[in-house]
Amino acid sequence: MHVVLVADHAAINGGQAKVAIESALGLAARGIRVSLFAAVGPVDPRLEPAGIRVVCLEQDDVTTARSKLAFAAQAIWNGAARRALARELAACDPRDTLVHVHAFAKALSPSIGPAIRASGLPCLYTMHEFFLVCPTGGFYAYPEQRICHRTPMSAACIAAHCDARSYPRKVARMVRHAGLAHVARLPDLFAHVVTISDLQESVVRPLMPPGTVFHRVDNPIAVVQAPLREGAPGDFLFVGRISTEKGAPIFADAAKRAGVRAVFVGDGPQRADLAARHPEAVMLGWRDAAGVQALMRQARALVFPSVWYEGQPLTVYEALACGAPVIVSDACAGREAVIDGETGFWFRSGDPEALAAHLRRLTDDGLAARMGRAAHDRYWTAPLSLDAHLDRLEGVYETVMRGATARRRGLSPVDRPLATA
Repeated sequence: MHVVLVADHAAINGGQAKVAIESALGLAARGIRVSLFAAVGPVDPRLEPAGIRVVCLEQDDVTTARSKLAFAAQAIWNGAARRALARELAACDPRDTLVHVHAFAKALSPSIGPAIRASGLPCLYTMHEFFLVCPTGGFYAYPEQRICHRTPMSAACIAAHCDARSYPRKVARMVRHAGLAHVARLPDLFAHVVTISDLQESVVRPLMPPGTVFHRVDNPIAVVQAPLREGAPGDFLFVGRISTEKGAPIFADAAKRAGVRAVFVGDGPQRADLAARHPEAVMLGWRDAAGVQALMRQARALVFPSVWYEGQPLTVYEALACGAPVIVSDACAGREAVIDGETGFWFRSGDPEALAAHLRRLTDDGLAARMGRAAHDRYWTAPLSLDAHLDRLEGVYETVMRGATARRRGLSPVDRPLATA
């Protein structure tokens, strides 16, 4: 099998790229031929020594673009990416090649669609976010600070100022989404879609064409199993972007009400304001992965108060793996990892008093320790390892390839015998 991975970035700059690149390395280590097609460099130095062909266009993303107008045009329709991807796929053997798209919205644009369709190669898409169905990618209205339930591209959606920055940027994103839906026809192209949480699938299924096949593949979590730390539990911990949609102000307010110390790891637009309004809170800034996990192993609990859907918040799983119970908003996908009352608590989204009630409960050292042990034990019975991710991913690839082979031979995929081990 030859897998062509398509992503905006050729190096890890966030969760999407991390999953794409780590899976590329894992697949190559299993003897699968892998190529990576990306718009933005630099290239992760591990890829080419692992035998992975890398095509990187060395284009800009929004963080590096010198001309915002030129980048807006690229984000709406990246003609150079379409032509380069078409050339790359034209050289692939349709009998053994599959195209797996991880990301397009940060640089590649929907223009990849015509290139993939023209190649005739089987393809699938991992929905790390919601750009395939929502023009702003998050089903979140930033000025209203709440989940958006408007139908994408409806009159209500078009009129709504929901973008994090400005309505003109929303207009540009709607133009891109019109090209995505009606020119590139990406929802029709991706008959197979990988989702990373049950909530995500429930949100997108009604918006995708009938017959779309959904596959659940959890993202891998990079945590080393270690014994639980002895001693009294530490502080309540927040890890991530310190912003409104992540619920950071709700945590700070709830901690003050409960009389506990809030510890924030990360940075973001709300950091300075929260530090000024809550001098009792501790702002640690960013930490590397090892530093974050060390803090999680000492924490009384991770607090994950996100007020939007999320995809599959890896921070929640990392905390459970480290033996920290999790207090999570009931509106986000993170709730799927937490057994309410056993490995943590759910609280009513957006309600600081409901969160404060659980913070007070977990000031009981014995309860916090019991929940931490339960979280640790339950996670490690079925860890979200890279191997588990790759096993599931290879199964999906085989399903997609089997269907493509059957169509080439004029058979229904159900008429094809299943591969045997």
